Amino acid sequence: MPDSLRVLGRARTRLRALRDAHPAAARALRRTVHVLAAVLVVGALLLPNSASALRPNRFTGIPAEAIIGAVLLLALPRRPRIVVAALYGAGLGVLTVLNLLDIGFTEYLGRGFNIVLDWGLLDDALSYVEDSMGGTAATAAAVGAVLLALLVVVLMALATVRLGHLLARHRAHATRGALIAGTVWITCTALGLQIAGVPVASDRAAGAVKGQTERVVNTLRDEAAFAKEARADTFGATPPGRLLPDLRGKDVVIAFIESYGRSAVEDPAIAAGVTRTLDARTAALARAGYRARSGWLTSATYGGSSWLGHSTALSGLWIDNQQRYRTVTNGDRLTLTKAFRKTGAWDTVGIMPGVRKAWPEAEWYGLDRVYDANELGYRGPKFSWSTMPDQYALEAFERLEHGRKHDRPLMSEIILTSSHQPWAPIPELVDWEDLGDGSVFDAVQKAGKKSSDVIADSAASRREYGRSIQYSVTSLTQWLERYGTDDTVLVFLGDHQPIARVSGHGASRDVPVTIVAKDPEVLAKTDGWNWTEGLRPAKDAPVWRMSSFRDRFLTAFGSVPRTPPGADQPPEVSSSASSPTPAQS
Repeated sequence: MPDSLRVLGRARTRLRALRDAHPAAARALRRTVHVLAAVLVVGALLLPNSASALRPNRFTGIPAEAIIGAVLLLALPRRPRIVVAALYGAGLGVLTVLNLLDIGFTEYLGRGFNIVLDWGLLDDALSYVEDSMGGTAATAAAVGAVLLALLVVVLMALATVRLGHLLARHRAHATRGALIAGTVWITCTALGLQIAGVPVASDRAAGAVKGQTERVVNTLRDEAAFAKEARADTFGATPPGRLLPDLRGKDVVIAFIESYGRSAVEDPAIAAGVTRTLDARTAALARAGYRARSGWLTSATYGGSSWLGHSTALSGLWIDNQQRYRTVTNGDRLTLTKAFRKTGAWDTVGIMPGVRKAWPEAEWYGLDRVYDANELGYRGPKFSWSTMPDQYALEAFERLEHGRKHDRPLMSEIILTSSHQPWAPIPELVDWEDLGDGSVFDAVQKAGKKSSDVIADSAASRREYGRSIQYSVTSLTQWLERYGTDDTVLVFLGDHQPIARVSGHGASRDVPVTIVAKDPEVLAKTDGWNWTEGLRPAKDAPVWRMSSFRDRFLTAFGSVPRTPPGADQPPEVSSSASSPTPAQS
C-alpha cells in the first residue's frame, strides 16, 4: 500500500476514534459545518455585484437556484449526485469570483467586469499596486487574489457536496422542505412580497449569469459593428489643404490632465481649492494676454483606462472598451492629431511620461516623434504611479521641442500624470529655473504623504485628489504664461472622472475641456460652442459626448468633411449629451 494511503487511513482511524470518544462534540461540529455550508451557498446565491448593494436586506431572500439545486440532487443516485453537486458548487464559486470582480471594477471603473476584454486590466492593476505600495505588496496581493479565487471555488464545491449528502440522508424531510420552499417562492413572486424593499423570492444568481452572458454576447456582436462604424470617417478623405486652414501658423498643444473630472469643479468636498485655482489662473492668463473658454465633455471611460478617453476625444469614435481600442488603433482612422500631420503644415510630437514600454499607437495618432518616460531626461524620484512631476514634463517639452527652432509650427499632444491615483505623494511647484534633471524633487517626494496612508481613506483621497488637480492645472498654465507666444493655442481636458471612492457613486462621467489663446480670431471660431469664459466651465455649460469633439474642432477651424468612397455615413451626433452614471446593480 502506498505511504500516502497509509497516512490517510491512519488519519481516518484517529478521526473516527475522536468522534466515538466525544459524540456530542462531533455532532455539534457536524451541524456547525452543515450550517456554514448552507450559509456559504445561500450567501453566494444572493451576493450582489456592487458595493453599494452589500446590505443585510440583500441576503434575506429565498433563492430559486437553491430550491432547483436541491430538487436536482434529491433526484440523483450517489455518484452522479456528487459530480453534479461539485460542478454546481464550482460554478457558483466562479460566479462569486465574477461578482467580486464586478464590485471592484464598479468601484474603480464605474462598470462591471467583462470576461472577454478585461483580463489584461488585471495586469495593469498589479502594476498600479506595485507603483503605489511596492513590489512586495503587489506580489502578495497577486498571490493572495489567486489563492482566494481558488479557495472560493473549492470551498463552494465542498459545501454543495456536503449539502448533497445531507439531503440524501434525510430524503423525505428534504423533499417536503423543497416542495414547501418552492410553493413559498412562487407565492411570494405572485404577490410581489418584499423585505426592506428587496423581493423575498430571489433569482439573483440566474440574473447574474444572464448578465454575464449578455455582456459576452454584446461584446462579440459589437466588434463587427464598431469596425464598420470606424470606417465611416466624416473627414477621412478630406484633402490636406482643406484640413484646419484656420489654424495655420499656430503652435497647437492638446493636453490631457489625468482624472480631471467634473467632481473636481463641483463636489463641495473637493471643489473649493480647485475653483480658486481655476479662477486665479484665469486672471493670471488674462494679465498675460490670454483668454479662455470652457465646457464639458462626457468621457467614454470612468475611474481609469485613460487611453480610452484619449482615443475617444481624438478619433471621434466612442471607445469605451479595450476591444474597440484595439480595433480602431489597428485601422487608419483620422485622429485629430493625425489631421495636423496630414496637412504637411505642422510637425507633430507627443510627450508621454506615463509610457514606459513600446507604444506602437504613436503612428495611429499621427505623431512624428514621441518622448516617453525614458526620453525626457528625468533623474528625480517617482511620485507613486507618476514617473515624474507635470512641471518637469512640461519643462522637458520646452527644452526638447517647443523651445527649439522649427521650420513649421508644432502640434503637440501632452499627457500629464501627476493627478493619477493614489494622489500621494503629490509634487510641489518649484522655481522653473531650478528644475534641472528633476533631482530637486527628492526632498519634495520624501516630505510628501505615503500612498498607503491615503489609498484606503476616502476623505484623504478626496482632499489629495483636489490638490493634485490644482498642481496639474497650475503647472500647465504657468508653462503657457512662461513659454507661450501670440501664436500658441492650448486645448486641455480631463480624460475621465476619478474613481467612485472620490467622485461618489452615481457621479457623472463629465470632464472639463478648455481652449486658451491670445489671438481673438481663434476663440471667435468657437463662438457657436457657447462655452463659458475662463478656465472654469459653468454648471449649465454645454455637455458634448467626448466622441463629438474631433469633428466639432475640425469644423470650427475650417475643415471640409469628405467621407472615403464606399464608406457608410456615420450617425449624426447630437449637439449635447446627457451624462450617464456608472452602472450599478
